[in-house]
Amino acid sequence: MYNDDLEGDYIDTSLDKYDNYEAYLDDHIKDIDLFYLEDIELARNLIALGYQSQGEFLHREEFESRKKEIQEAIKLRNSNQPKSLASAGCHIEDSKFLTELASREENVRNGRLATIIFIRHKKEGSNEISGYIDLADRLKNDNFKEYFEKTKTLLPRKSDLSYYNWDTQRCYINDSKNFKVIPNSDEGLLFRNTRDRKIINVRPSFFYTEKDEIEKKVTKGKSKNGDDTTRVDIETPEYLQVVFFDHVTRRRH
Repeated sequence: MYNDDLEGDYIDTSLDKYDNYEAYLDDHIKDIDLFYLEDIELARNLIALGYQSQGEFLHREEFESRKKEIQEAIKLRNSNQPKSLASAGCHIEDSKFLTELASREENVRNGRLATIIFIRHKKEGSNEISGYIDLADRLKNDNFKEYFEKTKTLLPRKSDLSYYNWDTQRCYINDSKNFKVIPNSDEGLLFRNTRDRKIINVRPSFFYTEKDEIEKKVTKGKSKNGDDTTRVDIETPEYLQVVFFDHVTRRRH
């Protein structure tokens, strides 16, 4: 019996040891059966008809159907397993941003964590840009080895949750598989996690008012960024500003 730690689903692998239905029948034949019958095929036929079977016994169609279901379940499970970490073996100790990114990679890949990254960046000779990035979406579609090996820089795109060009003042907003964008006149951008439907508030801390501070004391410091969400600001020379919003989506076992 196999237990998937992430989903809590069980896959019965008790039929794995049988290559075919004949091997399954042979396992139910007793030595005394062969002694009296003296014919393996006859013994198999009697077992297949349900004679001398104890407990649940599978007929050929049931056996083959269950074997197929198990193989498909295992195949699906394996396809959902996280790939080898892109950060593995990369020398990133000198980069605060890449170190923070690597510390989240495994949990984001396996779905325990949903992380939104806010990046503000300006390269000499180019426009200043900023945006909110769904890390899980990028991990699925980008080659992060290039980022961890420092041959490419992770930057917001027009296809991300949000993208803003500070010079042209062009703004783009998109939903992702993991987040729905909710423009809000009072709070700014909000993001709803599609899995647990909880709201992630990415309002910058300097927007908090005196009323917010009073409310914070009443709620005993409960995060203004939403339930199960933590905000982590980091300082790094690679970017003008970087903020990680980490939303816990799956309870650890």
